[in-house]
Amino acid sequence: MRFEARELKTHAEPISVDDLNEGAIYFFVSFADEDMLIPVMDTVVYIGENLEPGDSDQVYFQDILSFKRGVEYGGEGDGDHALFQTGSKNELGHVFDYEHALDQLLACSLRRRKVEQQE
Repeated sequence: MRFEARELKTHAEPISVDDLNEGAIYFFVSFADEDMLIPVMDTVVYIGENLEPGDSDQVYFQDILSFKRGVEYGGEGDGDHALFQTGSKNELGHVFDYEHALDQLLACSLRRRKVEQQE
């Protein structure tokens, strides 16, 4: 099997707040180390903006598994567990669509390969 070649940018291209769509799937990509060799990725669904009274410029995401089970934000499901995350809509540097999350993982793979070759 061969994966198509692609040109990787030297910088991350996270999603813009203007491109977020309710109900769409996104990926939180971060790294557990300073050298960016250990990726951490969570699959989430964008569920909206300013969902709580008094919110200002807050965006909300829900874990994919509870979303697929039909758990809703603010719902009173009996025994339904969900992870909801919120943050400033101005701080989305870790939120990517699928293709750009893949770019982050491919860039990580290249960094890891470089470290292995130096050892």
